[in-house]
Formats: sequence, structure tokens, C-alpha cells
Amino acid sequence: MTEQMTGAQSLIRSLEHVGVDTVFGIPGGAILPAYDPLYDSAKVRHILMRHEQGAGHAAEGYAYATGRPGVCMATSGPGATNLVTPLADAHMDSVPMVAITGQVAAPMIGTDAFQEADICGITMPITKHNFLVKDVRDIPRTIAEAFHIASSGRPGPVLVDIAKDALQAAAEFVWPERLDLPGYRPVTKPHGKQVREAARMIAEAKRPVLYVGGGVLRAKAAAELRVLAELTGVPVVTTLMARGVFPDSHPQYVGMPGMHGDVAAVGALQQTDLIIALGARFDDRVTGRLDSFAPDAKVVHADIDPAEISKNRHADVPIVGDAREVLADLVVAVRADQEKGRQGDYEAWWNRLNQLRTTYPKGYEVPDDDSLSPQAVIERLGQVVGPEATYVAGVGQHQMWAAQFIEYERPGSFVNSGGLGTMGFSVPAALGAKAGDPDRVVWAVDGDGCFQMTNQELATCAVEGIPIKVAIVNNGNLGMVRQWQTLFYEGRYSNTDLQTSPRDTKVRIPDFVRLSEAYGCVGLRCERPEDIDATIEKAMSINDVPVVVDFTVNHDAMVWPMVGPGVSNDNIQYARDMAPNWEHQD
Repeated sequence: MTEQMTGAQSLIRSLEHVGVDTVFGIPGGAILPAYDPLYDSAKVRHILMRHEQGAGHAAEGYAYATGRPGVCMATSGPGATNLVTPLADAHMDSVPMVAITGQVAAPMIGTDAFQEADICGITMPITKHNFLVKDVRDIPRTIAEAFHIASSGRPGPVLVDIAKDALQAAAEFVWPERLDLPGYRPVTKPHGKQVREAARMIAEAKRPVLYVGGGVLRAKAAAELRVLAELTGVPVVTTLMARGVFPDSHPQYVGMPGMHGDVAAVGALQQTDLIIALGARFDDRVTGRLDSFAPDAKVVHADIDPAEISKNRHADVPIVGDAREVLADLVVAVRADQEKGRQGDYEAWWNRLNQLRTTYPKGYEVPDDDSLSPQAVIERLGQVVGPEATYVAGVGQHQMWAAQFIEYERPGSFVNSGGLGTMGFSVPAALGAKAGDPDRVVWAVDGDGCFQMTNQELATCAVEGIPIKVAIVNNGNLGMVRQWQTLFYEGRYSNTDLQTSPRDTKVRIPDFVRLSEAYGCVGLRCERPEDIDATIEKAMSINDVPVVVDFTVNHDAMVWPMVGPGVSNDNIQYARDMAPNWEHQD
């Protein structure tokens, strides 16, 4: 049965077919035809954002919360180009997302028409795939393909750019019975021989480490990971993008590796003789100076994207496949080896790692002027709110403290911008996460610099009834940049003080409490250590409107541990004047 309809109607019908229930967007000229049938849809909720960048990050947050592709919509030209940053962000962090943009009418393409931009050309390097649709009959098939590509294989963003005349033209609606995508055949099932070789190496290793990345989270493979870890007894480290996929409370969890990782986790990777990398890409923030990273280690590298394997570090055993299937097959192979008496002995290795954990625990200095410690604020936030909440971090010092001092027990409980490091991510992504999972408490942990980039989306939260909670870690500075200026630029604080102005320094610019109230939110402020818990509890007691808490914290706090840029992980500093010392073991 076919039905005649406009391209705009076909678009909305197609979104309904693939199960879309929420779209984040802003209407404008070229996409306007699509907004008319959207007005009548009983299945698709449109959330009117205040900026297209916010729409893109909200779609990312929705994808994190639901596991389904987030959807954003914008008009041509500046509407589309405002989606570039969230598209790049989703591309770096493998977030499934479909962006739909209007384009000028097909005969006008290439004429520099009003609000024309070659958004397909612009986003080609930062999307998994993109489409330019000029024929109304192609809309259903293109939408079906876009959602399949975004959510299968290595997830990522897909852009669908539709010419305005295609939205206005009419044709019969035909939903494709099957998808024909020549050349797109993601490999999900790993090769058995490679899996068995990996199992053999695990049994023979003396100092193995499971190096777990965001791919395990995307594959929904937390349960399989835990089975493998407990079966083998191998230590587990999780990257920034994988926080929560393995419980912090588990005795085999060693910590987060990387530039601001736990000393024990960094030391484990530096001293290991076997890395089992699962859905991780050996990025520079984990490896430090690449030629000195894990010098004694053989590498088993499993990833669904064959382009990642041996890209940065040679893989002795390359395994292409979905992390869930790889882990399931590894469990079978390890059990078969153990039944034959082949099992690793890691007692000495664990003794060494436990010594590192004991000697270099997480910690921070408490300011001696009775000001708020930002680490204490974030630590108490996690303890008071608990592990069932979702925490959405911005980018900078507060992001690292949120990764370090909140305990994560649940996959998906920590959301952040890892690969691109996008300031302004937190508030709209928290909005999207709350829209996708409305019954869960969602806290945006933001800095005062990040917050001022996208705080207009608080208006969206208030109007749309999306009661997120925001903790602003307000140190009056671009904190991470200031930390680098302290360490590497002799304390020359060039353009990092957000409060400097030729006015009375007692004036708050902006006053975050008053700004939040202007946006229809409840604004709270905390300036004393003894008020932290009561302020968080007050925020938790308000659930009908968004709540914003201005935690005015000490501006001198720095993130430790730290591996400086371009140096070896062996040179990690535990504190300002303290560096761990470890020997590579035989």
C-alpha cells in the first residue's frame, strides 16, 4: 500500500518508522516545510532549542541515555554550520546521531543563494556518512540508511541534507523493504583463531591489563567484561570514555589511565607485559609520548573499526569485531584453556599494583583560607546524590575532577566530551540525557567558562519541563588553561581570568543565581565548606524545575596526577612536587 505525500510529510513519516520519539532543533527557511507535518505528529516530540549547537549536544546526550541515535534538525547555512561542533564531537566519541538539515532548492545549489552552505562538503571529515537529497522519492530510503549507518558497526553521526524543493514536492511514500549499501558491511563476529591466541597470551602473561575504552560501553558489553575480568583475575583500567562500564567498587578495578589518571592505572600500563585493548584507540591522552608507552607489552587489540587497529600502536593480535561478541568469545576460549590447566598466575603483579594504589591514593589539598575545594564539592556531590544518577561533565578541570572523585557503578552514568573536548557540552547534553531518561536524576557538572557558552539552553529546560540540575564549579577562570599557564608559562595568566574588568570586584559578572532565575530556574549559591551537603540536598529536593548551584570555589586548585604534554607516562606527577617511581618488572 502506497500513499501520496509531500517530501516533508515523507520525512516525518520516515522518522516515525525508525522509532524516533524526540527531535532537538530550530526551524528556519529551508527546513520550514518539515515543521508543518511535525506539528501534527503524535509520535515525535520536537524540543525547541535556543542554539543549533545545543540541539546537536542534546542529541548526543539523548543517545548516551537511550543507546539509540539522537536526532537534531536545523535549517541551511548558519543553522547547519552551527551543528559542525556537535557533529565533530559525536564523530570523535562514536556517538550515534542523525542530523537533518534543510538545503536551498536544488536549482539554487552552487549559486551562493541566501543561506546556502555546502554542509555535506563541510562535514565530510567529521561524519560517518552524509547524504544530499534532491529527489523527494529518495527521502524514505535515505532516512532508513542514515539510521542504520549511525547505529551499526562503530556508531557515529550521519548528516541528511534535504533540498527545500524536495521537501515541497509530492510522491508516493515507499518504505524500503531492505537496505542495499554496497561496501558497508561492518564485521561484528571476531575470528576464532585470533580469539584463541588472545586467550593463550592472557594465560601466559605475568602482568596483563584489560585496557577498556568507550567501545565496550557503546557495545553494551559491561556484563561480558565483568565475566571475563573475574574469570581471568586480570586488572582493569577504564578510559575517560568508559568510566562506569566496570564498577569502581570492584576489587579488580585499578582506575583511569592517562594524563590525569590514577597513578596505579598509569603504572599498570607502563609496566604491563600484555595489553588487552577492548574498544580503545590508544589516543595521546592515554599513551603520553607514544614511543615510551608500555615498552615491554605485547598487544591484543580488539575493535569494531579495523582502521583503529595498529593505527597508533602495533597489535600483535588484531581482532576486528563487536566488543560484546569479542568478549563473549574470549570467555569461551579462556574457559577452555582453564579446563586444560592453562591459567595465569598474577599474584606478584597484584601485589605491585596494590602497593601503588596504597602509596598513591586519590586525594587533594584543602585550601587554608576556608574557601571551597572544588574536588570536595564534586566528591560530596557524588556521595550525596549517589551512583544511580547520570553525571554530565563539561570540559576542563571540573571534567577531570568529576572523572576522579565521583564513584561510577553503572554503565552510562558518566557522560562527557572526550575526544574533541568541547566546552559548552554539559548543559545541552544533560538536557538530552534527561529527555531520553526522564525518571533518572541528571546533574550537569560544569565550569563557569563552559557554562557561559551554552547556558541559554536553561530556557529550553524550563519551558519544556526538563528539570536538570547544574553544579557550576565557579573558580572565576578558564581553570585548565590557567593550570597550564601556572606550570608551563611561568604563571603569566594571559586572558584566563573571567572576572577581570575595570569595575568593583565584588560585582558578579554574571551573577549565576540571578541569571538562572531569569531563565525560570531555581538558583542557589554555596561559598562555605560547611554548606556543601545542605546545598546539594536542597537542589535534590526540587524536582519540578531546573536547579542551578553556583559553587564558588578556590581558583588555585589544580588537577593531579598529571602527565605533562609530550612527555612519557613514566614522568607522571602525583602532586606539584611529587613524582611516583616505579621499576619495570621482569
